[in-house]
This record gives sequence, C-alpha cells and structure tokens, in this order.
Amino acid sequence: MTQLQLIATSPMGLEAIVAREVRELGYDQVTVENGRVTFIGDELAICRANLWLRTADRILVKMGQFKATTFDELFEGTKALAWPDWIPEDAEFPVEGRSHKSQLSSVPACQGIVKKAIVEKMKEAYGTAWFDETGARYVIEVALLNDVATLTLDTTGASLHKRGYRKLVTEAPMKETMAAAIVLLSRWRAERPLYDPFCGSGTIPIEAAMIAWNIAPGLRRSFSAEDWDGAVPASLWDEAREEAYDSLRDDIPLDIVGSDIDPRAIEVALAAAKAAGLAKELHFRVESVAKARPRGDYGCLITNPPYGERLGDLGDAERALRQLGVLANGLPTWSLFVFSPTKQLEKLMDRKADKNRKLYNGRIECNLAQFLGPLPARDWKNPNLLG
Repeated sequence: MTQLQLIATSPMGLEAIVAREVRELGYDQVTVENGRVTFIGDELAICRANLWLRTADRILVKMGQFKATTFDELFEGTKALAWPDWIPEDAEFPVEGRSHKSQLSSVPACQGIVKKAIVEKMKEAYGTAWFDETGARYVIEVALLNDVATLTLDTTGASLHKRGYRKLVTEAPMKETMAAAIVLLSRWRAERPLYDPFCGSGTIPIEAAMIAWNIAPGLRRSFSAEDWDGAVPASLWDEAREEAYDSLRDDIPLDIVGSDIDPRAIEVALAAAKAAGLAKELHFRVESVAKARPRGDYGCLITNPPYGERLGDLGDAERALRQLGVLANGLPTWSLFVFSPTKQLEKLMDRKADKNRKLYNGRIECNLAQFLGPLPARDWKNPNLLG
C-alpha cells in the first residue's frame, strides 16, 4: 500500500483532541495546524480514520501543495499532480474552493482553473476528449492560504458528525463531534454515573455510551471513498469494519441518564438511542433541572444548557442555570462539565470553575466550564485521570 498524506479537518479548538485520536489509531507522524491535523497513513488509514475519529469533520487525501500567485501557476501546479491514479475515467469530480489572504481571491475562477487542469491531465491519461462524469463522486478542493494552494480529495462525503443515528433533531442541536469532544475532555469513565439534565436530542448520553463501549462512530454510515474501488479497495473497508466490530465492548454496564423539560426532545432522544442500538442502555425522562435528583456518587454531569433558545427567553435560560447551580451544590462528589456561550455562567451558577476551555460551536464562541469534584479512590492510582 501507498504512504499518503492525510488530513483530518477539525472544528476550531479541537485540533489537539483530533490529534490524540489519530495517534490512538496508531499513526504517530502527526502535524497539528489550525483547523486540521495532517498525518501519514496508507489506504487502510483512510478507512480507519473515517470509521473511528469522533471529533474530526472529514478525512482528506492531500494531493499536493504549491505556491500559486497567478492562474498559470495554479493551472500548471494542479496539472502536475497524479489525478489519474485516483480518479477513473467515468468519475464525477466537482471542484470546491476557498481563498484567504491570497492574490487569487476569486474562488469561482480558481475552481474553474483547477477543473480545467485536471481535465487536461485526464485527457492525456485516458486518451479521450470528453468525460461524462456518471460514475463515483470524487470531490476536489482547492484551498488558497497566503498564496499557497493545497489540493485535496474528500474521502468522507457527509461530515463525520453525521453518525446515522439522529434522524430527527431538536432546536439548536449540538453536533455529535462536539458532544464526543466534551465527553473526552471530561474525567468520565464508564464505571461512573453520567447525567445530562438538558439532554435535548440525547447527543451527549449517546456519544458517551459509544465511547464507553468503544463503538466506532462511523460504523452505521457510508463514506464517499467506499465507491473508490480502484483507489481504496472494498476489501480494506471490510477489514476496517471487521476490526471495529471486534473492538466492541458491549458487556460493560452503563449508568447514563438524560432528562429535559421538553417532552418532544425526549421523544427525539429515545428515537436516536434506538437507532444507535442503545435504547436498553440509556435512560431518558421528562424532567426539569429543578426536580432532577441524580443517583450515585462520583458521577459526571455533562451538559449543554439551552441559552435563550429551547427554553424560550433569556430569563428562562438564566433561571435554569441558577437551578443547575443549586443541583450541583447537592452533588458534593460529582464533577460538572458545562458547555455554554454565556459569559455569565459562573455567576449564574454561583460557583467558580476549576478550569475553563474555549471551544467553538460552529462560529459561536463557547466555554467548557469544568467544576471538578473528588475522584473515586481507585482513580487516584491512575495519574492520567487527575485533572
């Protein structure tokens, strides 16, 4: 197999988590940049990364990178790349683009130049003057930054946050990738209770259960590169999926509960849990945060409180955060991880966070406030879990 440069694109603020996930897959030649993690892997790595990365957006093949301050440079640099090694004669190959701080600022013009250069390259390789583009889809992106063009092929298709279990959504749903990131940033482990008092469509509880049972998040969906049998053989996808099934740990008991004041949200959460194959393991109920009474000790409360959206208005949202603070005071052994865009969270909860981490929910700047309770006695033996 071929050693490739692969890129896992990342939401802002999650690059280090994506890099950690890549290393855990066994790929240690990793470079972290804003919004992306580049690593070296073969064709099997394409399959594994798409199936396993919980916090990345998509997996790209880096075809080439070169300086391009003129359209001639962009054309010649693109044409020099090995497109026929990947793209068959009947393929559909649309070109997407973006440009930032570059002389070639017209994105449509850059897309047109790249498309023309690839067509010329393929004409030479296949000895034909016309491509019907009726076959498998190969999405190409030209990204210009500081006059450097990076050309990639998208192996993923629909973004990796689309796991396949969420058919219905509530208002302002959290992406699955962000929910997984918040769980990974917490100190939660499967042996501890987990409670989400603003669970909405159930994304945090479902992602936590998938992490606990080591369920590959992409196991229930398909990817663009599954149709690329010449470049990424079907046998590699079969191998990667077999590895994922063999890695399941579905014998671990779980104590994961989600609640929400909105009955419709709980209906959506129950449907998503069923679609994810976790209906018997997760517990959801209609309940306000004021009436919530989580059971157990040394648990983790991990939540994304609605702020002025699902709760109706700003006053309702602030009242809910105050009630969350009251709830936290009754849970002396629990740790809290609260993801919110409001700058008043600590004031409204009437307690000081031990740690704060800036993250972005799309383009909205948010904060993960971490209120750290004591660890179970057994966890003190593992220094990796200590804050």
